[in-house]
Amino acid sequence: MTPAAPESAPSPQRTAAGVRATARISAAVRGGTTTLPVLDGDGPFELRRLRSRGSEARVCVVGAMTAPLGGDRLRIEATAQQGAALHISSAAATLALRGPTPEHATYDVQLTVEEQAQLHWLPKPLICAAGSNLRQTWTVDLAPTAQLVLREEQVLGRTGEPPGHVVTRLTVRRGGHTLLDQQAEYGPGAPGWDGPAVLADHRATGQLLIVDPEFEEKPPEVQLFGGAPGDGQAVLTPLAGPAALVTAVARDGLRLRHLLDAAQATSRRPAAGGSSTRGKRHRQAPAPDTSAAT
Repeated sequence: MTPAAPESAPSPQRTAAGVRATARISAAVRGGTTTLPVLDGDGPFELRRLRSRGSEARVCVVGAMTAPLGGDRLRIEATAQQGAALHISSAAATLALRGPTPEHATYDVQLTVEEQAQLHWLPKPLICAAGSNLRQTWTVDLAPTAQLVLREEQVLGRTGEPPGHVVTRLTVRRGGHTLLDQQAEYGPGAPGWDGPAVLADHRATGQLLIVDPEFEEKPPEVQLFGGAPGDGQAVLTPLAGPAALVTAVARDGLRLRHLLDAAQATSRRPAAGGSSTRGKRHRQAPAPDTSAAT
C-alpha cells in the first residue's frame, strides 16, 4: 500500500479555471525485480502500489475527485526504465462530465519504455457523458527492444443519454521513428461520426496496441472477432514496426470489453517452455486486470 500522505499535504482543489495536475510513475530494476522509485499522485490521480506479479511492478490509478471536467488539464507520465516491467490499471472507469466552464478538458498520457523494458497500460473505460468535451492524447516513446501493451476503451454516453464530444490522438514512436499516429473524433460536432463509415449505431469503441520485437520474425495474422456486425466486431491488423493493432466497435461497453479480451488472448505468445524457437525467452502478456485496488 502507498504510505498515507502527510497531514500537511494539500488536498486537490478545483478552481473556476479547472484542475491542473500531473501524476508521475517511474519503474526501475533493483535486485532483479522492478521497483517504483517514483510514485507521485496529483489532483484527481491517487496512485496505489499493488502486489507485484513475478518481477512486474503494478500500479492502480484511483480517482480522488470527479474528473475530467471542462477546463481541467490532467496528465500522467509513466516511465519503464531499462529492463523494468510495469503494469498500470485503474480502479474504475473515467467519467468525463460537463464542467463549470465551456472550455474543453485535456487528459494527456506520456509513456516511455526503455531498452528491454515492458509496459502494460490497461485502464478501465472512458465514459463521455452528455455535455462533456474532452481532448485526450497518448504519446508513447519506445526503445527498439521495448514491449508495449496499450488498451483504451471509450463509451459514448451513459445509458439512455446522448454522448459527449471527444477527440483522441495516439502517437507512438519506436527508436525515434513514427510507428503509429492516428486521431479520431466522436460526438456532437464531429462530422460523420455516427454514419455508416465510422460508428453507425454503435456507442462504444476501443483499440489494443501491442508492440513486440518478436513480431519481426513472426507477425500476427489478420483476424476478425465478433458475430453479427450489429453487436460489434473487432479486427486485428499487423503493423510495420513491429506491432499489431486491434480496432473494435460495439453496441455497448460490455460487448466492447469482450471483443478486446478475445483479441488480447489470441495475440499472446506462448510461455517459456512452449513450442518456440530454442534459446529464446518468451513473455506472455497478462490478462486484463479487472480487480479493484485494495
